[in-house]
Amino acid sequence: MKPIYILSLIAVYFFVLLLIAYLTGKNDSNETFFKANKKSPWYVVAFGMIGASLSGVTFISVPGWIQSSQFSYMQIVFGYLFGYLVIAYVLIPIYYKLQVTSIYEFLKQRFGTKTHKTGAFFFFISRVLGASFRLFLVASVLQYFIFDAWNVPFEITVVLSILLIWIYTFKGGIKTIVWTDTLQTLFMLIAVFATISIILNQLDWSVSQLFSSEEFKNYSQILFFDDFNDKKFFLKSFLGGMFIAIAMTGLDQDMMQKNLTCKNTKEAQWNVVSLGFVLIVVNFVFLILGALLFIYAEKFGIQIPLVDGKPKTDLLFPEIALNGGLGISIGIVFILGLIAAAYSSADSALTSLTTSYCIDFLDIEKREKSTQKSIRKKAHIGISIVLVIVIVIFKYVLQDNVISSLLQVASYTYGPLLGLFAFGIFTKIAIKDQFVWIIAILSVIATYFLNLYSKELFNGYIFGYELLIVNGLFTFLGLLTIRKQIDK
Repeated sequence: MKPIYILSLIAVYFFVLLLIAYLTGKNDSNETFFKANKKSPWYVVAFGMIGASLSGVTFISVPGWIQSSQFSYMQIVFGYLFGYLVIAYVLIPIYYKLQVTSIYEFLKQRFGTKTHKTGAFFFFISRVLGASFRLFLVASVLQYFIFDAWNVPFEITVVLSILLIWIYTFKGGIKTIVWTDTLQTLFMLIAVFATISIILNQLDWSVSQLFSSEEFKNYSQILFFDDFNDKKFFLKSFLGGMFIAIAMTGLDQDMMQKNLTCKNTKEAQWNVVSLGFVLIVVNFVFLILGALLFIYAEKFGIQIPLVDGKPKTDLLFPEIALNGGLGISIGIVFILGLIAAAYSSADSALTSLTTSYCIDFLDIEKREKSTQKSIRKKAHIGISIVLVIVIVIFKYVLQDNVISSLLQVASYTYGPLLGLFAFGIFTKIAIKDQFVWIIAILSVIATYFLNLYSKELFNGYIFGYELLIVNGLFTFLGLLTIRKQIDK
């Protein structure tokens, strides 16, 4: 598929997004930008959150992960469901009761200003890195298949990607995103199912023939109980998935901001629970796609693309879709799916980072009414520049599969949030607010070194995504050391 055709398709797609932004952004007040006036239908939010939860990382990187991990990712996804139940029935009632705009306002009310800032800081770092991972992936694909042919530097590709997001979110904010996410989720799911259908047709297989084939069985093991030291061991993956969902959705302003646009607590709970069940099905379909991609590549001699001389499995899907001899139709659905998946996550990240920065750090609601909108718009631009810088840095430092890297980073950056919220919800202990940031940083450092030397310390044990739980536990225990003494 020629680069100019791909670029034209992207241009048409963004024209549609800009039209939605125009219709939803006529009232560009802060109430609309931050809360969508609390009028979003829950089922629209739920459907759109499928795309935001999966993102371009799932769209490309999960299928590419099949070669090394088979279907073990489903163990994590099963854990997600239980995490979503905790979010629905523990966290959401708290957020709605307190009527917060930023969920980190809970920490301010429970502990104090320093704890509030600490929680918001760790979200900020987490979401900047998470959004940058996702945008790095889509920018890499655009660079490899379009802009390299025109000798356009990667840095320009990144700037253009962020600029497009900024253009359609700077007015309507979360209200625009609730509706654009719905469209983008639809395109992403159509792309996945269409790609599976096209490849099956090319292989002359039915779905039942795929599942019964020896080739599929080589990739499709889901449950791993053999080696407790292995990262893929079931209990480690399941618990890791559960707490990743709690932290990366329930304690994440990006994901919760959409839930808080629902009319009431009950509708927000329906949204989260339904999302948990749907994601099991959708992620399984993505893994089926991954197995098909590797089977197709083996049968037709398609090589995994090389980046800096190293195989990059994240690029196998785009390689087959755009250069695999399957016709222009699969190229079209792939590009639409990729852009939809990537931007459904990145646009909400930009908006939530702006919201958190304005509410948690700038105290925008205490500023003069006449200046609040101007402050929000300047913050929106500033956050966009930060994302550009971080994505460009990733080009030179990121070595691993992107989904793997994303979940590893989450174990460090979301751990303190997990500990802070757990301590605040499940205890009534007062703490010395001014020392919380020290505890959070020390917890991350301790977790890093524990993970680094786990083989030596624990007879070959390798931490998986349960490292997030350990990090949260360190924070929780650390908070006990700064409890206030009660005068007798």
